[in-house]
Amino acid sequence: MILDAARLAAANLLSPASRSILWKSLGLTLLILIGLWFGLESTFSNLVMPWLGSFLPGLPDWAGWAATVAAVIAGFGLALALALFVAPVTAVVAGLFLDDIAEVIEQRDYPLDPPGKAMPLGDAIGQSLKFLVVVAIGNLFALMLLIVPGINLMAFFLVNGYLLGREYFEFAASRFMSPAEARRLRSRHSTTVFLAGLVIAAFLSVPLLNLLTPMFAASMMVHLYKRVEQRRGRPG
Repeated sequence: MILDAARLAAANLLSPASRSILWKSLGLTLLILIGLWFGLESTFSNLVMPWLGSFLPGLPDWAGWAATVAAVIAGFGLALALALFVAPVTAVVAGLFLDDIAEVIEQRDYPLDPPGKAMPLGDAIGQSLKFLVVVAIGNLFALMLLIVPGINLMAFFLVNGYLLGREYFEFAASRFMSPAEARRLRSRHSTTVFLAGLVIAAFLSVPLLNLLTPMFAASMMVHLYKRVEQRRGRPG
């Protein structure tokens, strides 16, 4: 059930019906990340580098080389910081396009089922901010465990698997039931949802491909929700 939902979600990424959503989601994500890069670079150049420069006068001849090494390390640090922003940024973008993605899948793959109900714009923005907070907290927690050998990678998958699985499944279910009912349904199928979240976390861990995480996760959870309901003997 999980692998089948993942296969269908991957196929949906490049389907003609989803192409416009793909470009809008990808374009907005890239714009936000580019803005963050320039913001981080400007902060480093205008605040950090002058502070480091204040220590250079009077140092030996190798101080210039030390500054060069520091600049290279800083470049890697900026790249790492930007990489850590990918998950929260994609979470923000997700809330703006999830209903569009879900509607494409429901109309194409489940035309005989009752259609889902899209969230109002205010709720969509709230959902987007909720995704941001949840994913940011999860990745901050995983980042804190980076200093513990053998646990950091496992922490990334466990934390993101739980959080992403929970949020995206409840989103898919909330198109057909109240948020409270969606939470209860997710709780009854918590193991399945968590395992599906691990697949999303694996997708998120792949550079560049992780920019498409919102589309993949939303698509996968719509298919998973439909299969859960079919097992219960109910149409989606």
